[in-house]
Parts: sequence; C-alpha cells; structure tokens
Amino acid sequence: MASDFSTFYIFLKRDLTLAYRHRSELANPLLFFVIVISLFPLGISPESKVLQGIAPGVIWVAALLAAMLSLDSLFRSDFEDGSLEQMALSSRSLSLLVLAKVLAHWLVTGLPLILLAPFLGVLLFLPESAMWTLIATLALGTPILSLVGAIGVALTVGLRRGGVLLSLLVLPLYIPVLIFAAGAVNEAARGFPVAGQLYFLGALLSLSLTLSPFATAAAVRISLS
Repeated sequence: MASDFSTFYIFLKRDLTLAYRHRSELANPLLFFVIVISLFPLGISPESKVLQGIAPGVIWVAALLAAMLSLDSLFRSDFEDGSLEQMALSSRSLSLLVLAKVLAHWLVTGLPLILLAPFLGVLLFLPESAMWTLIATLALGTPILSLVGAIGVALTVGLRRGGVLLSLLVLPLYIPVLIFAAGAVNEAARGFPVAGQLYFLGALLSLSLTLSPFATAAAVRISLS
C-alpha cells in the first residue's frame, strides 16, 4: 500500500510539474471559458432577467467545452515520447498511474474552472442563492468530465486526427452530467431543493471513480497494441 501510494504521488507530482512548465497551454481552456461566457451578454441581451435564466446552462456548457479542449493533451506527450508504453509495461498498476494523471489534469483544469465560475455567475446575474449550488455541481461534475474523458482520450491517442472522434465518443456521455448539474443550479435559483440532483451527481462521480481508471487502462493497452 505504501509503495502504491508513493508511486501515485510521484506520477501526480510529475504531471503537475510538467503542466507548470507549460503554463501557456493551461491558460487556453480557462481563457476559452471566460471568453465564451463573456460573449453571451453581447450576443443575446444585457438584460439581467434574460441572462439570469440562461446562466446555469451557459456556464455548464462552457465548462464542458473547456474540459474537452484540454483533454487531448492528457496522454498525447506521454504517447509521443514513449512514456505511456513504459507505464503499461511497468510492474505497477496501470489503472493507478492513469488515476494519478487524471487527478493532475483535474487539478490544473477543473479546479480553476470552479474558482472562476462564481465571478462569471455574477456577470450573468446568477442569484446569490444559486452560487453555492453552482460550485457544488462543478465540484462534483468536473471530475466526472476528466474521468470519463480519459477513456476517450486513451482510445484515440494513437490516431493522428482523433479530436473529432474524441468528441463523438465523449460528448454523449457528458449529457447526464450537464442535465442534472444545470438543472440543479436552475432549481436553486428558483428556491427549490436540489438534493436529488446533487445525489445523482455524487453517484455518477462514485461510479466514474470506481470504473474509469480500469477502463482507461484497458483503452491505453488497446491503443498501444
């Protein structure tokens, strides 16, 4: 157990260090997230009632697309320099190493989205009563986006133009997260309870956390074979 935890920590630290060295690439999804949301008041209407009604869906769609934008780099550099093959051939559990990479990806992409979202919610006149629900849905939902997206990335990492195929594979699986997360924020803005939606997102997160590392490890082996 101690050895497995040490390996997990080493790979997590490695990926975070590599991400820090390429800070300009990390900024792209965040800038995309901010720009997309900022364009809606200009393109639709600056009226507070209109923006308040579309705010949950806009924020969540932008977060989903920003997560998609950063997914392709999850295994790409490791595949190109041969590190991914060495991970698959090592004596350590590949699913554990994959989980470390997914956690690093979430820390550098999903966590900043959670921190930025309340400020953009203010821009779209999202009620204060819905802010904590927005943060809760993003905290539960963005890890699901990274975990499920990792499966698609692992399947398409060996393809030259796998971006379109990745979108076709992953986006349908994101729909339940989008529906329940945006629905929870909408209900919170109206003053209704949202425990059911949050419980469903928690169940999806538990399921993804349990199954995704094994599915991603299997997909990596398929891509390398």
